[in-house]
Amino acid sequence: MKRYILTMVCTALLSSQLSAQQYVVKFATLAPEGSTWIKIMREYDAAIRAQSGGRLGFKIYAGGVAGDEKDVVRKIKLGQYNAAGFTGVGINDIAKKVRVLDAPFLFKNHDDVDFIVNKFDKEFQQALEDGGFVLLGWAEVGFVYIYSDRPVGSAEDLRNTKIWVWEGDPIAEAAFQAIGVSPIPLSITDVSTSLQTGMINTVYCSPYALIALSWFTRVKYMMGVPLANSQGAVLISKKMFDAMPKDLQDILVTNGRKYFRQLTLASRLENEKAISTLKDRGITVTIPTKEVAAQFESTGKKARQLLVGKLFSQEFLDQVESSVRTYRQEHGK
Repeated sequence: MKRYILTMVCTALLSSQLSAQQYVVKFATLAPEGSTWIKIMREYDAAIRAQSGGRLGFKIYAGGVAGDEKDVVRKIKLGQYNAAGFTGVGINDIAKKVRVLDAPFLFKNHDDVDFIVNKFDKEFQQALEDGGFVLLGWAEVGFVYIYSDRPVGSAEDLRNTKIWVWEGDPIAEAAFQAIGVSPIPLSITDVSTSLQTGMINTVYCSPYALIALSWFTRVKYMMGVPLANSQGAVLISKKMFDAMPKDLQDILVTNGRKYFRQLTLASRLENEKAISTLKDRGITVTIPTKEVAAQFESTGKKARQLLVGKLFSQEFLDQVESSVRTYRQEHGK
């Protein structure tokens, strides 16, 4: 009898908790379980559950089980998922203007990135909302480098590689076009197998991602100049967000900005540590000469021009580039 009563009480409590949760946000990400990405996402989830009194929470689908980012955008629009963590590839299908944050050879350091993200934040948010999503927080992936099984210190070196390009990513396509490289387009989920078979021998991503995705076992060299900074964002369907009461919206956004800023800072530290780890594992960092570095900077300008009219206007690109130059001059960078 006592066991029966205990069971009934537990069932009632569980039922009460489940009924209290009015909004379940189905969240998809490529980040694997155990990563810092998922750790901070769960901290964010715990915070909003506590502050909402259990009315709001996430159900997390990690490790790419929901598909590639372009698949996830489509599935969110169909209502199968509600939110996701995106890199620029996913953002590209939502708000092309935001891709200026991934522009080739535009940023030299994190200060540059933070300045532009903050300066144009309202414009970026509006572009995302026009695309049907609400920004919960910026979640930077970090500076993206090129890695290969052979030395890659110049444009000429890159032309002699079989380099992958994320299928459907106009930023990378423009960068490689400006460099004079003919990349091999693949979904990110096909990269590992393609490295193993020799279909490709060169990839690009952040140092931390290279380790997390286990691609580092197939490369020996890293180009010391970053190709670009990869900006990420955690977005929720505007349709679902607008259906929530104001207090839950505030809880989502306030905590999102807090926790995903923590994630950005953590990612930067992890990328620094990852570079040391890669060196310890025998990967050689090839540092381009000043002349080659200048060539890459010129290539970046050419690549960004290739994107005008496709992702952003000439006027907006001019504003961003001018802002970066002014910031560096004013801060002696």
